[in-house]
Amino acid sequence: MSRTATYHTHVAWTGEHWGHLTCGNGPEMAFSAPPDAQGHPGVMTPEDAYVAAANTCIMMMFLWACERFKLDLVSYECPAEGTKLIELDRTEIFTRLVLRPHIRVRAGNEDRAAVERRVRRALESAEKYSLVANSVKSDIVVEPTIIIE
Repeated sequence: MSRTATYHTHVAWTGEHWGHLTCGNGPEMAFSAPPDAQGHPGVMTPEDAYVAAANTCIMMMFLWACERFKLDLVSYECPAEGTKLIELDRTEIFTRLVLRPHIRVRAGNEDRAAVERRVRRALESAEKYSLVANSVKSDIVVEPTIIIE
């Protein structure tokens, strides 16, 4: 049987091209449009939040998968890039998100190739079970660098 969970945020306009975001889990921050859209530099933008949502969700699911696949994770870092298409009528859509995780795991006495296969399966599971990745229209590409020690 299906069930639901509800998450909340609250935004308030604070003047000019500024807003204040309060997340249901507690964090609060100022935000703006990006500078190329009459916003301000140095603060969260909706575009940043979109790319970060996919990046953080896939990382959290990867951590879950590492536990499930009994991987000895040493480190995980992931730069991500979102590509936005701006049409002539000024409508915009993200067309692609590329995540490039750098993953370091310990093999111990195990065969390195077998460990790498489990890492790749863990990444596939992370993408498959990521709420955000399953909720966006743009393509999500994961291009990992995996180091087996």
